[in-house]
Amino acid sequence: MSDTGGAGRTAQQDRDGDGISNGNGIRGAALGRAPVPLSVLDLVTVGAGSTARASLRTSVAIARLAESRGYHRHWVAEHHSMPGVASSSPAVILAHLAAHTSRIRLGSGGVMLPNHAPLAVAEQFGTLEALAPGRIDLGLGRAPGTDGRTAAALRGPGRLEEGADEFPRRLAELTRFLDDDFPDGHPYARVHAVPGPVQGPAGRPPLWLLGSSGFSAQLAGELGLPFAYAHHFSAAGTLPALDLYRRSFRPSAVLDAPYAVIGVSALAADTDEEARAQVRTGALSMLRLRTGRPGLVPTPEEATAYPYTPLEREFVDGWLANIVHGTSDAVAEGLDALAKRTGADELMLTANAHSGAARLRSYELVADAYGMPTEIPDAD
Repeated sequence: MSDTGGAGRTAQQDRDGDGISNGNGIRGAALGRAPVPLSVLDLVTVGAGSTARASLRTSVAIARLAESRGYHRHWVAEHHSMPGVASSSPAVILAHLAAHTSRIRLGSGGVMLPNHAPLAVAEQFGTLEALAPGRIDLGLGRAPGTDGRTAAALRGPGRLEEGADEFPRRLAELTRFLDDDFPDGHPYARVHAVPGPVQGPAGRPPLWLLGSSGFSAQLAGELGLPFAYAHHFSAAGTLPALDLYRRSFRPSAVLDAPYAVIGVSALAADTDEEARAQVRTGALSMLRLRTGRPGLVPTPEEATAYPYTPLEREFVDGWLANIVHGTSDAVAEGLDALAKRTGADELMLTANAHSGAARLRSYELVADAYGMPTEIPDAD
C-alpha cells in the first residue's frame, strides 16, 4: 500500500518539490471561501442534437477549468447502454484528460469492479499512474452501472448472480495485483500487473470505495479506505451511510481518520430561470431512464413541454428537490448547508444539463462564488 504519512497534507504541500504528489492525494484543501475541498464528478452527458465527441470535448474543457480554479479532483463514472451518457470506458477518458491537464487529480467514480477482471483494472490504472504520476484515484463500485441485461452481456454467463461477499474477494485480489504481493504458492504469485511494482519502485493510485448503501460504507470503514457516497441519487441514505462509515472506521496505512466525499447534483447559472430550465432536462432524462426509455438528454424546450402524468410529476419534483441549483450565490449557500449538515470532508459536484456550455459555466460560477483562485500556477 502507499505510504500515507501525507494523508493530512494539503493539496499545495502535496505539490511541493517536483510537482508530483508526495502524499497519497486523498485529502484536499478548501480554497477561497469554500467550506470543504470541491471536486468534479463528470458523467459526460450527451444532449439531444449533440454528440459523444462534443461531450468529451466539454469534459476536457471542464477538467482544464477545474484545474485552473482549484478543484481538487475530476472523476468520471462507468455507465453502459445509456445513450445520454458517454462514459462507458473511464480509463480511456482519464488517459485523454491526463494528456490535457498537469495537476488536477483524475479518477474513476467509479469503475464497477464486478464488470471487470481485477488484473485488467490493475493494468489499466497502473498505466494511468505511469502516464500521470501521483494524480490518479481508483474509485470502485459494486453495482453494474447499467441494467441487468447489459450487465449480463458485460460479465458473461454465470456471473450475474454473484453474491455480495464476492466484492471483497475481488477487491482483495485487485489490491494484491496493484501491490504485486501475492504470497508464495498462490496461483497468481507469478502473475504481474504491468506497469507495476515488478518493474521497480512505482507509484500506486489510492483505492476508494463508492456506494449508495451501507455495504460499501462499512467495508470502507473496516479497511480504513476513503469513501464516496452517491448523495446525488440516493440522498435519503446519506447520513446513515456516513455515520456507519465513521463508526466502522479503523485506522490503516492509508488513512488515520475517516475521509468521506459526497456526490452532489449542483448547477449554477446566471439566472434562476436558466438554472431551472437546465436541471429539468436532467430530471426528465432520469425519469425516462428509470421507466426503461433511456435516450439523449432532452432540450429545455422538450422538458418544459413534456406531458407529465401525476406520478411522473411526483418523481420529477422529488428529483429536483435534491439538486442544488440557481444563481451562484444560491448554489454556494446550498452547498454550505449541505457540508454542515453531513460533515462531508469533500463535495464532488456533478452538473447535469442538456448543454455542455451550461455545465462548464456552472463550475466557473461556483468557483467565482467562493472566491477560488482564477488561475493556480504550476508548481516549481
